[in-house]
Order: sequence, then structure tokens, then C-alpha cells
Amino acid sequence: MSIAIAEHVTKSRRHATFYLACGAPAGTPIIFVHGWPELSISWRHQLPVFGGLGFRAIAPDMRGYGRSGVYSRHEDYALQEIVADMVELLDALGAPKAIWVGHDWGAPVVWSIAQHHPDRCLGVASLCVPYMPEGFAPETIVPLADRSVYPDEQYPAAQWDYQLFYRENFPAACEAFEGDVRATVKALFRAGRPEDRGKPARLASVRASGGFFGPGRAAPDLPRDERVLTEEDENRYTAALLRNGFFGPDSWYMNGEANMAYAARARGSWHLSMPVLFLHAAHDYVCETIDSRLAGPMRAHCDNLVEGTVASGHWMAQEKPVEVNAALARWLAAQLPEAWLRA
Repeated sequence: MSIAIAEHVTKSRRHATFYLACGAPAGTPIIFVHGWPELSISWRHQLPVFGGLGFRAIAPDMRGYGRSGVYSRHEDYALQEIVADMVELLDALGAPKAIWVGHDWGAPVVWSIAQHHPDRCLGVASLCVPYMPEGFAPETIVPLADRSVYPDEQYPAAQWDYQLFYRENFPAACEAFEGDVRATVKALFRAGRPEDRGKPARLASVRASGGFFGPGRAAPDLPRDERVLTEEDENRYTAALLRNGFFGPDSWYMNGEANMAYAARARGSWHLSMPVLFLHAAHDYVCETIDSRLAGPMRAHCDNLVEGTVASGHWMAQEKPVEVNAALARWLAAQLPEAWLRA
């Protein structure tokens, strides 16, 4: 029996959030938070599984994406605003707490919720991006780079060079992705390559290359990678990004200073006591957490941390959904058995 996925919108005076929902309304909310440049459908393989297990499985379009609110200033995409969106969503669901699952930029969102609103968290799970108590920004992550792969004199910002390109050349970044949106989607959503382990990631040379695809160039028109993306998925991502553009999604990268200041205000809550799951992507060489020290701050600041590794690239939930769902289910059963049925 298939589990229906319904569309909803919740609105406040400050923001509107579109979200997908699956499962019994009385179930414990498990809220899946997507990253750049995705949509609620990025969790299409997770929603029916966890809805079918008795949870209220929720996946919002994040601020700047899809059918949620879109804004015109960089500062509108700071984590403080995005966390407020998620708290409003939880309030609209009528639930005191949720299990939060984040990927890519969705991970700093759920980590920030754990810092600032631990009372709204039953547990936190993250795919690919580990907890950075001081905030997720080049200033906090570049010092943890693997300098055996990224010699400082050649790669001063290591694999995080692309984040500095946004700061220095924001219009050019947007123009590159918007030059051919469909080609951008196909170029981005690709499976991991085991043979690239130990080699510098392409994103380490964005500034030296003059752009994500070279000076003034749009994405190359590559074949769709069916291991990650169906034709329907490609069409839905493309339509949403054509409608809204990349200003909103790219602006998430423009708030490093504000996001670190936001984290600093929660310094007394940097240590997380709730159950935490982190899934390493074995073939993600930007968010590289196996050979580098990137996961170190998370291990030092989480009392109840479970780690697992999935043999995937960055788009883990889409490339290896069975493995991701199994890891999440095992963790929920072991660490949060009371969440499976909510009185």
C-alpha cells in the first residue's frame, strides 16, 4: 500500500512555508530539511518510508526555494531567519518537539535548532555536514582542511574556495547557474566517484578558474545521472529554479559573519545532549569528513553521537535511499524508541 504525500502551506506575518507531509497527523514529526539547490522533493525517498512507520514525515521547501517565501536581500537568508521559519512550522504542526534531519545547508539549520531551541528537539540527524558549534562558515571550516590534499600555498581555502567566490563575485555565481538552469541541475546532481578520493575537489579551484564553469560560462550539458535523478525530478528542480532564480539559494552563502554571531549567542548550548546521528558520505570530497578533521568539533560537543558511513556522494538521500533510510530507522529504534508512537 502506497503512503500518500500531501501538499500544505503554513503562513505567518513574516514567512510562508510550503511543505510535503506524509503519515498520521498524530505521529511524532520527523522534519527533513534540504540544502542547496534542492527542494522538499529531495526527500521523496524518505517521506513515504517514515510516514509508513508511524511518524509525521515533513519536508519543507526552504526559504528562497520552490513555493516558500522568496526575498530580495542577502540578510534575509541568515540562519537566524531560517531557524525561525522552522520553529513556526513546528508550531503550525501543533507539536512541542520534532526529530530534525538535515542535509547540505539543511544541516547547519538543524544544528542551529539544536543549539538555540534544544527544547524543540527530540533528536538531530545530519547527512554530510557535521556540527560546527561556532557556526558553519569558511572561517570555521577552512582550518580543518586536509592539507595533504590541499597544500596551503596552492589551495589557501582548500575545498571551500567556492564559498569565497560567492562573497567576491556573487552576481557572476548566480549568472553561471542561471545561464542554463537545466544543464546546471544535471551537472550538479551526480553520484559519487570512489576513484576521486584523495584528489583535490573541483570546487577548490573556482576562483582560480574564474567561475564555477569557467569565466562567464554556463554549466556544460551533461547526460542526466539516473543514479540520482529521474527525468521527472530534473523537470521539477529545473522549473522551480527557473521560477525563483538562484539569488535566494546562493544568498545562504553570504551570511557567514551573521551566522557565526548567531552561534556565539548560543555558546552556553554548544554542547548537545540529545541523540545525534551523523552519516558520512564516503565519496563526498567537498564535505570530506573521513580523512580530514572536519568531524572533530562535532565529536567533542555531542554527548550521544552515533556515526555511520554511506558509500555515496554528496546527494546521499537520493543516491542511496535504502541505506540512508535503514541508518535512520536503526538510530530511531535504538535511541528514540518512545518517538515511534506519540500519545
